[in-house]
Amino acid sequence: MSFAAMMLVALAIDACLGWPDWLYRRIGHPVTWLGRLIGICDHRLNRQGPAVADIAMGAVTVVLVIGAAILPALMLQFILPQGWLGVLIGGVLAWPLIAARSLHSHVALVAQPLGQGDLSGARRAVAMIVGRDPARLDAAGVSRAALESLAENSSDGVIAPLFWGMVAGLPGIAAYKAVNTMDSMIGHRTARHENFGKVAARLDDLVNLIPARLTGLLFALASARPKAALQVMRRDARHHRSPNAGWPEAAMAGALGIRLSGPRSYGDHVADEPWLNADAPDPGPADLTRGLALYRRALFLGAGFLGLLACL
Repeated sequence: MSFAAMMLVALAIDACLGWPDWLYRRIGHPVTWLGRLIGICDHRLNRQGPAVADIAMGAVTVVLVIGAAILPALMLQFILPQGWLGVLIGGVLAWPLIAARSLHSHVALVAQPLGQGDLSGARRAVAMIVGRDPARLDAAGVSRAALESLAENSSDGVIAPLFWGMVAGLPGIAAYKAVNTMDSMIGHRTARHENFGKVAARLDDLVNLIPARLTGLLFALASARPKAALQVMRRDARHHRSPNAGWPEAAMAGALGIRLSGPRSYGDHVADEPWLNADAPDPGPADLTRGLALYRRALFLGAGFLGLLACL
């Protein structure tokens, strides 16, 4: 069975439908199911005691959550029929674990009011997708925050699940979403999760090493400035606070000819982050629209590669 074809089906369904609200109201979403399990483990196993004990309990949580994701995926994949029917059914089952349409919609909700000069509306919309304080963001700051979220989540929410699904089918994409969801919930450097979430955070860094770089490459290849995008990515990605997010963000900065990252406020704390493509100008509302167009082209290009692999 072609896992690449299965992921192509899943991407096509998500691009057309997303995850409909009526379906979410009826059954929720696989990520929310995983989130409940992670929350239970956090509540019962995270005692905030000695560091070694907390790290060990965090590792137990990782095993439990990944196991809960992989086992049903393995059983479903085992009973899938061979041939194109199995590919289609597998694609439907993988569909909820890809967030291509949702990501585009959330960033478009920022671009619309920003393009109309409604900075307050744009701040409210961007607050839904980033953690920094939106009240302190001007139009350039809102554009920058939304573009960074678009670039990073293109990897986390789309390319990485497709990659691991292509490698290992349903168990691969399910395991990736389990790891990524754990990182988003407990992989923070806070007093509660510094030790308990350490294994989840490091594992998330590991499983995103290849997809993040692939995402940056897709942005560069889909760009009108591929050479500049590749140059900025090679030069600046390693300076980012994240070992992975810098690759798609730097590629997008080079592709659009703008600068990203830089200092940002989280409540009372100001993080003095280095710039990506520092000599370029700040992005504006039009650059956010251009970023969404680049995202769409990169997805089409990625779909083409999946189609090619499926044929091979």
